[in-house]
Amino acid sequence: MTEEFDPAEEEIQEAEVVEEEASESGGRERYRVAGEKLLSKVKELLQEGNVRRITIKNDEDKTLIEIPLTLGVVGAAIFPVWAAVGAIAALVTDCSIEVERHD
Repeated sequence: MTEEFDPAEEEIQEAEVVEEEASESGGRERYRVAGEKLLSKVKELLQEGNVRRITIKNDEDKTLIEIPLTLGVVGAAIFPVWAAVGAIAALVTDCSIEVERHD
């Protein structure tokens, strides 16, 4: 007897883009990530440099944290954000990251 594939049981291995939207003022993307990959994905997005805002939501689509970013946010100013994202990653199993980008 063969088992049917159940996507709800599949573990999210890597961040996957689940939604993309382009606009004149920039683009929006939505990623699904496992909790333990959350911090590394946020760091990766910040290193890309053209991110305006990052919103992290839980499975019920409730906003857990919204991080507005400006070009001047660097160094010590970002440490409290890492702490908050790390705490969220410890508490959630799966979440989504919504990214708003500059042109």
